[in-house]
Amino acid sequence: MGNQNLQRRAFVWRSINWAKVQRYVFKLQKRIFQAAKSGQDAKVRRLQRLLVKSYYTRLLAARRVTQAGQGKKTAGVDGVRAISPRQRLELVENIKGNNKAKPLRRVWIPKPGRDEKRPLGIPTIQDRARQALVKSALEPEWESRFEGTSYGFRPGRSAQDAISRIYLSINKGEYYVLDADIAKCFDRINHDYLLSKIHCPSSLKRDLKQWIKAGVLDNGVFEDTETGTPQGGVISPILANIALLGIERLVKEMYPNQDTATQANLIRYADDFVVISKDLGIIEQCKTAISKWLKPVGLEIKPEKTRICHTLKPIEYNGKFEEPGFDFLGFNIRQYPVGKYKSGKTGGTASRLIEHKTHIKPSNKAVKAHTEVIKGVIKQHKTTPQSALISKLNPIIRGWSNYYSAVVSSETFNKLDHIIWQMLRAWTVSRCGKASHEKLKNYFRHGTIKLSNGKERHEDWLFQTKDGLHLFKHNWTPIVRHTLIRPDATPYDGNWTYWATRKGQAIDTPTRVAKLLKKQKGKCSWCGQFFTPTDLVEVDHIVPRSQGGKDEYKNLQLLHRHCHDDKTALDKERSLYS
Repeated sequence: MGNQNLQRRAFVWRSINWAKVQRYVFKLQKRIFQAAKSGQDAKVRRLQRLLVKSYYTRLLAARRVTQAGQGKKTAGVDGVRAISPRQRLELVENIKGNNKAKPLRRVWIPKPGRDEKRPLGIPTIQDRARQALVKSALEPEWESRFEGTSYGFRPGRSAQDAISRIYLSINKGEYYVLDADIAKCFDRINHDYLLSKIHCPSSLKRDLKQWIKAGVLDNGVFEDTETGTPQGGVISPILANIALLGIERLVKEMYPNQDTATQANLIRYADDFVVISKDLGIIEQCKTAISKWLKPVGLEIKPEKTRICHTLKPIEYNGKFEEPGFDFLGFNIRQYPVGKYKSGKTGGTASRLIEHKTHIKPSNKAVKAHTEVIKGVIKQHKTTPQSALISKLNPIIRGWSNYYSAVVSSETFNKLDHIIWQMLRAWTVSRCGKASHEKLKNYFRHGTIKLSNGKERHEDWLFQTKDGLHLFKHNWTPIVRHTLIRPDATPYDGNWTYWATRKGQAIDTPTRVAKLLKKQKGKCSWCGQFFTPTDLVEVDHIVPRSQGGKDEYKNLQLLHRHCHDDKTALDKERSLYS
């Protein structure tokens, strides 16, 4: 009898109509956004209470932390890391509220390319689910208030948007730049200051206070959390953005003049930001004003990671020689002088030659860190089969290449592919002795690869198994310029036509996604439900390529991400019985 009950609960979880759940939650979030935008604070609070009490919202929160989130397999202090469908339904009931927050489990993770580590505070699964629930109520309200040049930890925005904004700010002139970093931002935010900025239903505010003051367990030793919002919690990123809300407005109020000679632009991604201006004096005044503004927040600018430089020429500042250009979010941004035949023009009635080019490429630190990761993986797989090494390297190479695919990366990609080829050649030598042409042919083969843009590429020395599993190369990733998000755009504005094309950038070409959306009249081919701006979508083959289906427009369909997962699982199940 007990086994039948477990099976029934598992069936109940798997039979949930997630498209319907997401649509209901999104409609409420959209209403919260619209009410906040129009200044109806009482209506915002009423809708937030309604959203948090909703069974559908709790279902979605439980699903996000147990199935969709990156940290779904990370345990808190209770040791629970993976739960069954039955336990997920129990979790939905347990996150209604009035539960005391448990301490966070401290985990130390290495910083990319450095010897040092940074701490993460991992909540229990129940606390994470409740945090996801509260976040779903707070986020639409604050999306109506966040500044247009803030890009970190916000839905629909990315590091590429911040880089594109910097490019548009500097590409037609030469500028001074304040490249700043806030010291231990997540660990030092003043709790009283943060809570004073948040006006939400009392039950939600009580939860927020519990989470930021829950304390941390590090190897069995308990520590109080007097300040900060420890990284690792679902709610921490939005709380950090709330605490830092106002820096961009401060700079704009100081220099409201639209004349480029006396203008200052601030672009922020989480706790990293840059201030751009043609005037060095303005840059210095901004640095002083921002430092003063951060004091009541409990924060300060990190001196060793803050520098003032110029985009085009070397300068001497405070007795220190500063090279032109700066690094931001793993990108190097710098201008190079060019002749009149390669120079662009400023445009407008008084158009003139710019006489320099703005180049954005992967930073040397990012390239070195990536190379070290690849080297470490190859070293760990000295004695494993070639297929295991390829399966481990491909996601790393693809992810890194996609991150830098919107900037001047072709030369870097080619260099990295050559370095990896040398590493893999050394890997083959360690397995079969002195490398000869005959021995290398066991690991490197001729092959024809079809790229994502439809073009074919012939490779002479392709790291490939006998079964055809091959190593992905950096230079197979096409360079496609990123389209900057509109400053006032947010998924909660309900403009699905705009967001369908932007969602498509991460998975396919925007044009193809828009065409499929129009062909399907805005509905998912699998579940028949309408798409919403917050839905994750996938371009899928109607007839799988493994069964002879072609990568043609007539064989493509647009699905919800969860529908795509269900279809893939069903296709696999059918293949077992075919």
